[in-house]
Formats: sequence, structure tokens, C-alpha cells
Amino acid sequence: MESIFIEPWEVDESTHEFFIPDYINELADKVLKHYDFSVESIQVVTTKPDKGGAIWKLETSAGPKSLKLLHRRPTRSLFSLGAQEYLVDVRHARVPPIVKTKDGTNYVEAGGKLWFVAEWIESLTPVTKDLEGAKQLCSALGEFHRLSKGYVPPPQAETASRLHKWRRNYEKIIYKMDWFRNIAKAYNELPASSYLLNVIDEFEEQARRSLERLDQSSYFELIKHGNAYWGLVHQDYGWSNGQMGRDGMWIIDLDGVAFDLPIRDLRKLISGTMADLYKWDAKWIREMIKAYHKENPISPELYEILMIDLSLPNEFYKNIKEVVYDPEMFLNEQTVQLMKTIIDTDQTKWPVLAEIQNDWKEVE
Repeated sequence: MESIFIEPWEVDESTHEFFIPDYINELADKVLKHYDFSVESIQVVTTKPDKGGAIWKLETSAGPKSLKLLHRRPTRSLFSLGAQEYLVDVRHARVPPIVKTKDGTNYVEAGGKLWFVAEWIESLTPVTKDLEGAKQLCSALGEFHRLSKGYVPPPQAETASRLHKWRRNYEKIIYKMDWFRNIAKAYNELPASSYLLNVIDEFEEQARRSLERLDQSSYFELIKHGNAYWGLVHQDYGWSNGQMGRDGMWIIDLDGVAFDLPIRDLRKLISGTMADLYKWDAKWIREMIKAYHKENPISPELYEILMIDLSLPNEFYKNIKEVVYDPEMFLNEQTVQLMKTIIDTDQTKWPVLAEIQNDWKEVE
């Protein structure tokens, strides 16, 4: 198994949606021989062909399980596996327990990647895409963050931490704005180029103001508390990874967890939810923050960081950064419509942020 190295694979019209190369399926069969159960059926449930990852659902003699091929570096995957074990065994969180191999380990290494089996949590359903559902997501997220505090990675794992990277991330957004500007100038004949050039200055200025506010905030004092104090962020949390089970909300797919200020997950959830609404709504945001706060209290200093992070042009950057990879394909009429939607939504953001700016006294 060790002579093979798993690589990303291509999916095209000759392959189906859940195509996995034969050599990886063969590796999966060999990996499963390390477990003390027999496999009755195996079904692909998701793939990450561009990264080289996959998830299968197993029906086994010991009940339903999931098999995951983790696409990250093995030392990075050890960090997330250690976190999952800590959350289940020490903190009794509602995240899927890892199934041990015959040798009592959490994983099998094959093809230069780590594979692991976890319990398949039956009857999970997404919460409703309304305010009540958003509050349930936020409540579960707050509980997850609170329970993740105190995690210490295994000695052989690399420490994944974004705690000290906020300023660098803000600077990267500002820097990339100039890339977007230069690409639009270079491809000025394409439909979306002139529109992008008309709006880029405003979004760049938003990012600069956010960086200035971060530099004047309590951020540098807060991060001195260190990784274990703050705990883990999920990094990819939303309606698909927070789901309702028979005994409450479960959080799944922990492969990308990292140390960070917890409100980063909350900010991403709020920004994404407002984008789905096509407008910013003060009631929704207040209720989401309060639901989170009940499970993992937000200090005034942390609330200030949340407000600063919400002021970044997050949705614009997230959607427009694809221009770097294929300008000719990206700068089309559909992107013009996308930018118009982002700008219309962004205009509703600023009155709402002004309205909730001092709410920390209420959520305290």
C-alpha cells in the first residue's frame, strides 16, 4: 500500500458524479481489513476529486459506519482525528465516535493518506432554512466551541492554528483586490471587466478600514490566551455539517478543524445566511448571536472582533477570487449579475451593522 500515492483525479463527461479511481477503491478494501467487522455493502456518498478525498457509507456486521479518505497531509489529519477523539471521549460532544482498528488505532495509513472509520449517525436531518433553524445551528456551534476548549493535539500531529493569522488574512484580501483590478484591466473587453473595475475601489477600501479597526482592537491581547484557551473552529460549518438527530444537534465532518477565535465560524455562518437572504437583517443576526452566546458567552472584546470581521467584504472576495484561475471563463455576463447581487446585498449591510454595533451590552 505504501508504494502508491493518492493524487487528485479528474471527473468529466466520461465519468459519473461519484467516480473514484479503481486503485483507490482497491486501497479502501485493504484498509477495511484492518477492522474487526465484515462489510455487507459500501456506497460512495461524497468525493473531493480536486483534492483526493472521499467518504463511503458502510453497512457492516457492527452496524452502519462511514469510511473517510482524508485528503490533507497525514500530520494535519492527525490533528483533526485527535480533536474528534477528544470531543467524544473527554467532552462527550455530539460528534461521530471514531471506530478503532484491530490494533486499537484511530486510522490506517495507505496511499500516503490517512483513512478512518466512524460511527454513522442515523436519522440526521438538516434544520429548517429559517430563523429557528439558524438559531439551532448557532446554539450547536456555541456548544461545539465551548466543548473543544482544552484540546491538546497528539505529539506527532502538526498544530493547525489560525489564531495569529487574522491580520495576514486581512492583508491578503487587500492585496488580492489589486490582482482583481489588474486582471480586469488586462481583459477589459470581457463583459464583467468594466463592472468589476467600477466596484473594486469601494471593496478594497472596505477591507482597508476593517484592517485599521482590527489593529486598534483587542485582537492582539485576546490571542495571547493561546490555542487551548479558545479551542477549535470547524471552518466549514453550516446547514450540511450541523444536523438534528434524535438526541439533539450533531456536528459532522471535522476534517478541517483548527484553533482560532471561535467567532470566526459564527461570522461565516452569519455572512453566508445574509447572502442567502439577499439582504442583511438585524433581527436574524441578533437572534443568531444570542443563541450562540447562551452556549458559549461572547465578551465585549470578542463581540467587537465579530463586528470588524463582518465589515470585511467577505462575500465579494469569496465569489470574485475565482477570477484568478480562469479570467476568460469567469468575466462573463453571469458574473455581472453575481456582482450586482453582491452589491445590492452589501448596501443593506451597513445600516444593520451600525444598528447592532453596540449590542454587546445586551448579549452580555
